[in-house]
Amino acid sequence: MYQIGEALIGNGNEIAHVDLVIGDKNGPVGAAFVNNMSDMSIGHTPLLSVIRPNLLTKPATLIVPKVTVRDLRDADKIFGPAQTAVGRAVADAVAEGIIPKKDVENLVIIAGIFIHPGAENYRKIYQYNYGATKLAIQRAMKGYPSVKKVLAEKDRGTHPVMGFKVTRLWSPPYLQVALDLDNMEDMERIINTLPNRERILIEAGTPLVKKFGVGIIGKIRELKNDAFIIADLKTLDVGRIEVKMAADETADAIAISGLGTIESIEKAIHEARKQGIYSILDMMNVENFVKKLEKLEYKPDIVLLHRNVDLETMQSERGEKLAEVTEWGNINQIKSILGEGKLVAVAGGVTPDRVDKALESKADIIVVGRYIIGSRDVRRSAQDFLDRMPQDPDTMRLAMDEDESI
Repeated sequence: MYQIGEALIGNGNEIAHVDLVIGDKNGPVGAAFVNNMSDMSIGHTPLLSVIRPNLLTKPATLIVPKVTVRDLRDADKIFGPAQTAVGRAVADAVAEGIIPKKDVENLVIIAGIFIHPGAENYRKIYQYNYGATKLAIQRAMKGYPSVKKVLAEKDRGTHPVMGFKVTRLWSPPYLQVALDLDNMEDMERIINTLPNRERILIEAGTPLVKKFGVGIIGKIRELKNDAFIIADLKTLDVGRIEVKMAADETADAIAISGLGTIESIEKAIHEARKQGIYSILDMMNVENFVKKLEKLEYKPDIVLLHRNVDLETMQSERGEKLAEVTEWGNINQIKSILGEGKLVAVAGGVTPDRVDKALESKADIIVVGRYIIGSRDVRRSAQDFLDRMPQDPDTMRLAMDEDESI
């Protein structure tokens, strides 16, 4: 049996990242310990941690450089501050009872240590590696993180090295702005004017995609790197190809027409899962969408309910009173068919005074087009909807709240 721990501490080139395993000498960790010592590779020579020269730490700990050691200057950082930091962190872990004293002769540790080639400040190299090693040991011995913690963080966490945030729909409701346009300048103006909010999703509308191709998604990404972008392709056939095309342009979700055959819908949903993006099943003009959903073995991530825009326009031109959006009454039933974690979006002439009704009906995404994109004050129009929604999910989250509680 063995335990695994990881920790990242510090900033700048001196930042420390430690991955370690701790386990029995007579188990797989012990075997790996000996194998690493006897199977050296150029630039990644393992070394034992010491408190000082000629004083090995207990449990015996093997340091494995994760970044290639190119010359003696790099070696000095490993054999000096990093080696000392790891050795003292292990010793202090024993002194503080994190590692039971009775077990030190039976355990070994393998620690992967990251030292940036540009690191210069030896004090910081020591300090950060000491803290990261000790924390990684503590996490390993306590089995941190729990599965519950991982699932709670998987859609909200950010990685500092990536340089961008992958937006996931983990805390509805959201406002989806449908860019049903055929003009690139209008698209850019609207995107640049929208409030900078996590609750806003950007839809590359069907007219936009038809005129400029799926490459328009990449253009939107250039304007809003962290945005959640939906490709409204209304896929009916060859869904796998269209899903891949949208994913290749960095779309986060793709809209599939519910009018397609069960086979074509399932192929598109399957491809969306394969590509790691959301599938949206658009139920426009689908008469019995509940029955259709029940037939699907592969369920979409989101079901979209909305009026046919052309029919709504025709009714308005005739002076007819627009009907209430009765589709929202099926939201709970649809969610029970979809399963846990799936979402329902509503669209079609939605105005701010209807938002409360939609949210009360358990809608997760409010899709709005003309009210926002046709407005002279795009920001204010979008804010009319956002004012009826909660603040962004992590607005009040503390900077270190993602770590273990004390």
